Amino acid sequence: MSFDNVCKVLAEKYPKDFIRWLIGEESTNVKVLKTELSLEPIRADSVIFLQTGNLILHIEFQTLTQSNPAIPFRMLDYSVRLKRQYKCRIVQVVIFLQETDDEIAFTEEYVNETTIHRYRAVRMWEQDSSLFLGNLALLPLAPLCQTDSPRDLLSQIAQEVARISDRETRQNTAAYTEILAGLRFEKGLIRQLLSEDIMQESVIYQDILQKGDKRGEERTIIRQLSRRFGEIDSSLIDQIKLLPIEKLDILAEALLDFSVLSDLVTWLEQNISS
Repeated sequence: MSFDNVCKVLAEKYPKDFIRWLIGEESTNVKVLKTELSLEPIRADSVIFLQTGNLILHIEFQTLTQSNPAIPFRMLDYSVRLKRQYKCRIVQVVIFLQETDDEIAFTEEYVNETTIHRYRAVRMWEQDSSLFLGNLALLPLAPLCQTDSPRDLLSQIAQEVARISDRETRQNTAAYTEILAGLRFEKGLIRQLLSEDIMQESVIYQDILQKGDKRGEERTIIRQLSRRFGEIDSSLIDQIKLLPIEKLDILAEALLDFSVLSDLVTWLEQNISS
């Protein structure tokens, strides 16, 4: 399940609230920029760019601290790219979702022999839950906040969700909250306090589940192909990622009959455009 992608959805849906939270500015005109600066192996699904006035807020959501390239260097890389393209002030925030003692979560700069680049790190487990409980946009992040009684916090969050009058908004907020709560709570407790019926009715929840299943199947197929044929060319991996989940299911069965890598190439040629 892509926890950081849920956060990206929230930031795109409620950009003004995230700007108010992270940089303390009120803005009536916020533009969500596409992640066209993203290059492999940077994980585009966890990145969001919000432009307001002469400022771009770059948010990166992280469940893991280790990545390639490392997070500090990645922030420098993005900052330079953004500055070159938009020529305005860049504010960068990395939001760590899951509690860890890894020093990367407590690092706020990239340093080498000639360069020092600074950004901000937000550790959700240190945040005051009161800010999140009182805000519809940030409420799904509340399960990750600081608390002496996680169960009481989750119960309080469930009550806040139940108070949302609009049915669709309530369903989607419950879905976001359930997914992010999975970083901290047992599934049974989450389902006990957050109505399973409400979450399952949510179109957003189903979409996130499907995307999570698709990424999982992609990784499994690529791993199986690598075990059989060695390192797979990146262009073939890109083609596999273009396949809808229905064709990924077919490929998962077909690869058992592949004897050489060219069988995969032929299969992709026949199925990418069909």
